[in-house]
Amino acid sequence: MTIDATHDPALQSWVESANSADTDFPIQNLPFGRFRSAAHDEWRIGVAIGDQVLDLRAAGLTDHADMNRLMGLAPDERRALRRALSDGLRRGSAQEKAWQAALFAASTVELGLPCRIGDYTDFYIGIHHAATVGKLFRPDNPLLPNYKWVPIGYHGRASTILPSGQPFMRPQGQLKAADAAPRLAPTQRLDFELEVGLFVGRGNRLGEPIPIASAEEHLFGIALFNDWSARDVQAWEYQPLGPFLSKNFASTVSPWIVTMEALAPYRRPLVRPEGDPQPLPYLDSEANRHTGAIDIELEVRLQSRAMRESGIPAQCISRSNFADAAYWTAAQLVAHHTVNGCALASGDLLGSGTLSGPHPEQAGSLLELTQGGKQPFGLPGGEVRSFLEDGDSVTLFGSCSREGYRRIGFGCCEATVEPSGR
Repeated sequence: MTIDATHDPALQSWVESANSADTDFPIQNLPFGRFRSAAHDEWRIGVAIGDQVLDLRAAGLTDHADMNRLMGLAPDERRALRRALSDGLRRGSAQEKAWQAALFAASTVELGLPCRIGDYTDFYIGIHHAATVGKLFRPDNPLLPNYKWVPIGYHGRASTILPSGQPFMRPQGQLKAADAAPRLAPTQRLDFELEVGLFVGRGNRLGEPIPIASAEEHLFGIALFNDWSARDVQAWEYQPLGPFLSKNFASTVSPWIVTMEALAPYRRPLVRPEGDPQPLPYLDSEANRHTGAIDIELEVRLQSRAMRESGIPAQCISRSNFADAAYWTAAQLVAHHTVNGCALASGDLLGSGTLSGPHPEQAGSLLELTQGGKQPFGLPGGEVRSFLEDGDSVTLFGSCSREGYRRIGFGCCEATVEPSGR
């Protein structure tokens, strides 16, 4: 992905809110999603610009409302669309008068899932998370021997991926105490997982692997992703096949996909610790070594029901960074996923796995923050948390910044836990 005129930090938009220093959506960003308004009941393709949403069909930039079809455009067509958006939204543009009628205030529209999600694969690329969790359960062997050789992942269930803002019910499953028989009950150890979701744009044919050199051309962009987990259910069911009911009840994704083109200025070299094995050839390229990592600052905030009712804002409980947390890159995930001939399709979602930093306060889950519930932490008002309680709301944030470029953001990814009702 190359840096071009659309990334110019001096660019200003005729949408004045996009010029604010604290907006997630300046003209240099231009993320895509789906929205609907009181005037249009069907889902439409939108682009976030400041505190507004631009309707692409109304602006004459597409003749359809199929987000997956747009995501499947060839890379040159995607870049051309980004340039057209940038040209039309910049200050002094000839399109300003016509496009004014295609703008909706973001506060007045409903934002949904950014696209139709066909298949979902959850990876496990957060090495600090893997090591910390491994220490909790396997003190003598925290990282399994394959971890530094192969990107670990499993196929999840797309039907319960929820849009940001939609609450979900506390799940139930089999719980097993050490000295008792299993019982069916609501989870008592409900957890969040700080992740990013990588959305496939252009797919591949069955039997045709995607080489790492062109892997990112098949990715449309990145959103925030919270892959909720029932830790007590997981502890009993995960052997020998891995998580099932402990993970398939809900995952939450943010409404805006920040495109790979928008992320071009925020790339970093992929750095492996000295002595670690080098990736196999199909997972290695010069470009991936030099610019494979993506610098995304991540944050988790928690607000209890009591805090909400008292007007106390959500409290930041963790911060980390995608580039620091991830052992494998986006390109490596695509190359590995398809090396056996697996076909990906537009709208498929690849979850990163929990993105914890190297320090305890950078943990991307409560399992790590509280050391398996042994070290609870306090909230304003005197409440204490080991795991999530009913009424708790968790919100993820993400942003990219680099000297010489505009800060861009991902919006937020939020959901609230409702009682089980069972």
